[in-house]
Amino acid sequence: MSVEAVAVRVLVRGIVQGVGFRPFIYNLARQNNLKGWVRNTSGNVEIHLEGTSNHLDNFLTQFQNQLPPLARIDSLQILATQPENLVEFQILSSQFDPTQFQPISPDTAICADCRRELFDPSDRRYRYPFINCTNCGPRFTIIQSLPYDRPNTTMAGFVMCPSCRQEYENPEDRRFHAQPIACPACGPQVWFEVDGQSIAEKDAAIQTAREWLKEGKILAIKGLGGFHLACDATNEKAVQILRERKQRSDKPFALMAFDLRTIEQYCLIMPEEKEWLESRFAPIVLLETRQPALLPNNIAPHQNRLGFMLAYTPLHLLLTEPEPEYPPVLVMTSGNLSDEPIAYRDDQARSQLASLADGFLFHNREIHMRVDDSVVKSFRSKMYFIRRSRGFAPDPILIGQELPPLLATGAELKNAFCLTRGQYAFLSHYIGDMENYETLTSFEEGIAHFEKVFQIKPETLACDQHPNYLATRYAVRRAQEQNLPLVQVQHHHAHLVSCLADNQCDPGQAVIGVILDGTGYGNDGAIWGGEFLLGNQRGYQRLLHLKYVPLPGGDAAVRRVSRIALAHLWAAGLEWEPDLPPVRAFCEEERTILRTQLENRINTPLTSSMGRLFDAVSALLGIREQVTYEGQAAIELENLADESETGSYPFLIHNDEIDPAALWEAILSDWRKGLPVSIIAAR
Repeated sequence: MSVEAVAVRVLVRGIVQGVGFRPFIYNLARQNNLKGWVRNTSGNVEIHLEGTSNHLDNFLTQFQNQLPPLARIDSLQILATQPENLVEFQILSSQFDPTQFQPISPDTAICADCRRELFDPSDRRYRYPFINCTNCGPRFTIIQSLPYDRPNTTMAGFVMCPSCRQEYENPEDRRFHAQPIACPACGPQVWFEVDGQSIAEKDAAIQTAREWLKEGKILAIKGLGGFHLACDATNEKAVQILRERKQRSDKPFALMAFDLRTIEQYCLIMPEEKEWLESRFAPIVLLETRQPALLPNNIAPHQNRLGFMLAYTPLHLLLTEPEPEYPPVLVMTSGNLSDEPIAYRDDQARSQLASLADGFLFHNREIHMRVDDSVVKSFRSKMYFIRRSRGFAPDPILIGQELPPLLATGAELKNAFCLTRGQYAFLSHYIGDMENYETLTSFEEGIAHFEKVFQIKPETLACDQHPNYLATRYAVRRAQEQNLPLVQVQHHHAHLVSCLADNQCDPGQAVIGVILDGTGYGNDGAIWGGEFLLGNQRGYQRLLHLKYVPLPGGDAAVRRVSRIALAHLWAAGLEWEPDLPPVRAFCEEERTILRTQLENRINTPLTSSMGRLFDAVSALLGIREQVTYEGQAAIELENLADESETGSYPFLIHNDEIDPAALWEAILSDWRKGLPVSIIAAR
């Protein structure tokens, strides 16, 4: 007796393209004796299944619980349909619809299978620096448009050899429809270049790069999302030369190692940090430095943490592979001059990095979208982003409500923009500090790319209400040119609402938000940054804030933070006693000018910033009087804090103001008693 066939149409949305989802469906359907087909569209993956009810039920249960490593289902529709009396299960060609969109997988660190093949002498891809499969490798950085098929990537110019073509077309192969698939016979290659001339190719180029690194040279290395500047991290002289060339006097350098065992020689690693380092995201993780420190101090001056990542591409593995007398750790910092975006095109690298690097390791797989390395830190065993970029972007945030097409242009420092469509908020990769033309150009290129690949045409623009931010000016200009509504958002309200969206809170739910940062333009024209807000997605009320303090010289005080310390003492009615570190930082004439500024309110914008208060404490304690990068004074103050200390300093509340005058009196008292700076910093 035959069992009557039934059929369903399954529509799957999420990270389901370029991650091995179709071959997974193909093989699972065949295992369950189902007929039908699967295909990519611009909006989802569409599956037609027909067979017995039992087989369909088994399939639907298994496919949600056994997803490929990189896949993620955001929404699922299962619709009854009519059987088509098909005789097999097939993978159909992609169907493009210019009105639809699909999330894109971020770039992913090399998987265990590819890593094993990379070092297997019997494998045809042995030591090939572009080995990848459906479970790993480049994605976002090579995609030019959707659907995610090879002709729409920077791999389009590489014609597959017969062996790669066979793997690509075999649904049971790990490389089925792996768009960046390649091998030494048909794929990208590396070469080593000095003064515009290639001096070595293929494996010889990698060996030349290793020799130069061992000799203390500085190299520009083309990676996954741009160029790195690399040198031997154990060579103090090489590190210092890199600092001088890059014009980066104090900001820490990122480090790269071949394996976890190497990193453990230099840092203490918590279980969650180990998990993140070895994950497919492979971010830079800020790790506690082992004492005594074994690496040169100039890698991360005045820091108690080192930023380590594991080699996440086959090329990086070949460059960090252990060998006697070879550097165990490499500096691997962004390939740029200070404050400029990372270089990602060959011609750009040659012109911009020529004065920084002794040699270049190039390859001919083009990077379409530059992406920096992500940086994370553990706090109470949870991951907190310092920089969200490679490995995470452009993975969208699910908002939990339907949103109109909207572009939010972000703030000035550590910029990232956001585009919305449906229930998705596509948060961009890290753009950087919007303080120069080069970063603005990178910002505009990123927006254009996101709008193209996600098929988003913004109907509204949102920006920070600070009138002079470059991101705000872009939004104002575009709104005028395209006749679009523009919403200007108070900076700290944006922080509050971001937390609500990240936690999928009810849009109308009112919460108390404590927002402590460095700079945000306030509704009264002052610089906010120590705010207690009551609000939701629609509005807010300012309940409390740090008492306003004048900022003598404006931005000049942000760089020379001893100015802020003296301003806080002046505002608290405390004397500038001659033995105090920020007083000693100025000559008598400078102190006279500062006092005149404060008393006559000359170029002294008011601020309620908690970031500036931390700067002032750092300066008062003699930790840092002048900064070379944003947040430096506060970071060095935090690094000195004794984690076992539980004491605190007082603040007084008057109406809607939090007055720190009592705090300054208590800090001065403890400092004069000779209390260790580590205790004061912790309090």
